[in-house]
Amino acid sequence: MKKSVLAFFVVALGIASSPHSATAQEGDPKPNILVDADKVQCPTAQYTTIQSAVNAANPGDVIRVCADIYPEQVTINKSLTLRADNGVIVMPSNVTQNATDVSDGTSIAAVFLVDDTQDVNLSGFIVDGSSNGITGCSPRLVGILYQNASGVVRHNAVRHMILSPSSTLGGCQSGNGIEVQTGSGMSSNVTISENSVWDYQKNGITANDESSQAEIDDNVVSGVGPTTGAASNGIQIGFGASGSVTRNVVTNNVWSPCVSPTVCAFNATGILVYQSNGISLNSNSLATNQVGIYIGGNNSTVTSNAISNSVTLIGLAIVGNDNSASRNSIVHSDQAGVYIQGNTNSVTDNRITDAGIGILKVSGSAGNTITGNHFYATPITIQDPAARPNSVQPSR
Repeated sequence: MKKSVLAFFVVALGIASSPHSATAQEGDPKPNILVDADKVQCPTAQYTTIQSAVNAANPGDVIRVCADIYPEQVTINKSLTLRADNGVIVMPSNVTQNATDVSDGTSIAAVFLVDDTQDVNLSGFIVDGSSNGITGCSPRLVGILYQNASGVVRHNAVRHMILSPSSTLGGCQSGNGIEVQTGSGMSSNVTISENSVWDYQKNGITANDESSQAEIDDNVVSGVGPTTGAASNGIQIGFGASGSVTRNVVTNNVWSPCVSPTVCAFNATGILVYQSNGISLNSNSLATNQVGIYIGGNNSTVTSNAISNSVTLIGLAIVGNDNSASRNSIVHSDQAGVYIQGNTNSVTDNRITDAGIGILKVSGSAGNTITGNHFYATPITIQDPAARPNSVQPSR
């Protein structure tokens, strides 16, 4: 299955300011469309649903959404800015399919769908999937989906993208917080910044496919903790997507059936790069994930990240060629601080504390540079093991 807060001044058109709105950043365009479900906070609102405002808007318009609960799915197919006041909750009941996966044609139910357009900016929304009502593995649940689209997703909270009951649906590869995907011949370029993403079933933030470009920075992403359901990933860039992952905090991605390096059909990761090359990962903080960072590709750089409490497995796994890892702090990795499977990778000037093995390098890997690393409370600093099978489970 597939990939697996601002606010705001009011308009110049005589819309009164609300005590519930936050302050827009200097230079932001002023809203010219106002939405309020009950017209209590904003009595002069022209619309009572977000979708009706989107339908009526012209490209380039700015929509302000006043505090209330909005039980709707929203589809956006024109260039717009949507800003939510504090207290806006978008929580649809019994969500239905509104998109088709670009890679395999399976059905998707997204709370916000941004489809085949440019310059769509979303900020300040609480996107809540707790009433999704999905009774099977299809359609796949997503909070915010940019599909063949571009824009900025900033200062939102995306939560409860999870199916119920978990006893029967917990293994579904469904429940992504924010996702970017791009079909053949199309393009997407999305900035995902300063969001809170938590209580997701599969992935927190995902960017997949060639021609998807994602700049993922300053988000806080927290999984559900140990689970027997889907093996989750906090942030994923995969299947040819490009971009960078910077200054994020990613925690609590653990697949509990993975009890040892040899009894581990799949594992959860904090940041997963899968079949993508040239990704920059810098200054992220990762804690209590089975694998802190997994690089499954070539020519990526992993610099100045803080990785701690890698449960059962590895702080940093490098499975590919010509990658560089430097100046990372890796503390408490049950199996190993760093795992290398590939050629001509550079692992230098890292600090590794309290690891079962400091650096595990697969026998037969050639031309790797391992120098200047510092080991503390680690009985075995560098060792060549037999190859361990690749057991990550990306969202696809």
